[in-house]
Amino acid sequence: MNKQNYDAVMQGQIKEMQGKKKLLLHCCCAPCSSACLERLKDYFFITVLFYNPNIEDKEYKLRKSELKRLITQTGWADFLDCDRDGQSFYSAVRGLENQSEGGARCEKCFYLRLKKTAETAQKLAYDYFTTTLTISPLKNAEVINEIGANLQGEAKWLYSDFKKRNGYLRSLQLSKQYNLYRQSFCGCVFSRIQSEKLAKHE
Repeated sequence: MNKQNYDAVMQGQIKEMQGKKKLLLHCCCAPCSSACLERLKDYFFITVLFYNPNIEDKEYKLRKSELKRLITQTGWADFLDCDRDGQSFYSAVRGLENQSEGGARCEKCFYLRLKKTAETAQKLAYDYFTTTLTISPLKNAEVINEIGANLQGEAKWLYSDFKKRNGYLRSLQLSKQYNLYRQSFCGCVFSRIQSEKLAKHE
């Protein structure tokens, strides 16, 4: 069975729009955001939402700082900050701490972040909301789009698979161009531990 081409779905949504719309874009880091913002900036008035309670404190501050720097340098979006609220992440994934990367723990994390994005988009009267998470080759675009679609209301879910059309490669190029810090793990303590274990065995 053929998988849904979410990038094509997004292009269809954009084609049907009448003029620029307001988009709330959940962002996890500057490198991932770079190519997504570049792709969307001509079609939307974009506000970046930095809501990532899964990311550890020191890493969180670094990623937020780099994302703000990218936005300031490019002028591609506005920035909306959120409290880190780390306890919400640990509560959401309790019992799943030892799950492998990409499994049930990640799905809970996706839901937590996208629910906040959907609620904020609804509250602030955005037309659409979406996330940069689908640009990663390690993230399941089908799972992310299913969660987002189920959370939409008056603010519509913008489907995506930003890794398509060489999106991930473009993020690498833009990271180099803007000298962006690139992390070596997803962000949570559990993914960091897994990443360190893998590195020791290489």
